[in-house]
Amino acid sequence: MRAMFDAAVLSSSWLTGFTVCLSLIASIGAQNLYVLRQAVQGEHVRACVAWCVASDALLVALGVAGMARLLAGAPTLALWLRLGGALFLLAYGLLAWHRALFAADAGPRADGARVARGWLGVVGGLAVITLFNPHVYLDTVLLIGSIGARHEGALKWIFVLGAACASLTWFALLAWAGRRLQGLFARPRAWRLLDGLTGAMMLVLAWWVWQGT
Repeated sequence: MRAMFDAAVLSSSWLTGFTVCLSLIASIGAQNLYVLRQAVQGEHVRACVAWCVASDALLVALGVAGMARLLAGAPTLALWLRLGGALFLLAYGLLAWHRALFAADAGPRADGARVARGWLGVVGGLAVITLFNPHVYLDTVLLIGSIGARHEGALKWIFVLGAACASLTWFALLAWAGRRLQGLFARPRAWRLLDGLTGAMMLVLAWWVWQGT
């Protein structure tokens, strides 16, 4: 009976971490769109997924370990993070619109060639989008981390494991979706449309984050 009770508690903590993390990351964001774009291009997709899972797990773990309480007790810091997040999303959206309107290399060239980037450049760009977006810290460290911090003892880390599993599930799904869309994005016009939609969504998110301040 004791073993069954322990298993139920462990499963509950894991499932909480999984569902909370999935509900927050399964949305349109700069990181998700970057991974989707790389999957469509077929460039270092596994490295991108690995980075996203590792960074999500680390940030959630930091929140569970106590950083969530620190942010919750510093409303001014949380406000600056929201303002920074809004500005980051605004800049990302405007950059996407610039690619859609002016960039000559939004997609494959007319001869079908495309300059490939090394994995370090691809993951480095993803790291910048992840770590220099202040809004990420509100989602992973503050929101998810504060929920995980309510668990007792080792159950906190079962919660983190559940969150990491959710991250892996979501980004693996994005990678699969990107591969399925490769045929569609063989045309440069499709890339311009994607960048245009990306810009619009980022500006809407920037407004939503700004309103939340």
